[in-house]
Amino acid sequence: MKADKVLAWMTLFNDKIQANKDYLSELDTPIGDGDHGGNMARGMAAVMEELAGKSYQQASHIFKTVGMQLLSKVGGASGPLYGSAFIGMSKVADDERLVECLQAGLEMIIKRGKANPGEKTMVDVWTPVVADLQAGLLKVEAIQAYAEKTKDLVASKGRASYVGERSLGHLDPGAYSSALLFQALVEVGGLDD
Repeated sequence: MKADKVLAWMTLFNDKIQANKDYLSELDTPIGDGDHGGNMARGMAAVMEELAGKSYQQASHIFKTVGMQLLSKVGGASGPLYGSAFIGMSKVADDERLVECLQAGLEMIIKRGKANPGEKTMVDVWTPVVADLQAGLLKVEAIQAYAEKTKDLVASKGRASYVGERSLGHLDPGAYSSALLFQALVEVGGLDD
């Protein structure tokens, strides 16, 4: 990906996180700590502050900056998971296509969180998004649908697993914030590269 496209993507992702901060925390309240929105909003604000006024020639440098800021500024599981994803993406961003870049991010999430598809986590959005991208079929509507499907899952990983069966019927906040990430990617034309 080109650096300017990645910057536009991160800027729109930040906008979406800030606009959905309260909703993300509402989603997190019944099955988590209720802080996902606040944590992600604080982390992405720090990302944008760090990126502001700098010139980037390589996408890898942007992804690494995003990852490091999220690791250091976001509490709970979100910081380590998103941070690891972006750092994983930074390692291949300059040499690989977008799909390989996202695959590297997904692999880091799985490695860090030990989660698999079907366990009601952000992996339930990342996995089908990468598959759709590989097939050239990624659409905004599908991204939202992947997040919505987490309502039908019982959490077996992460904080939500503590409430077990009571997690059924609730949308996973990490899946929702991941959907915002990929919707922003599509909206900035990130699939055109």
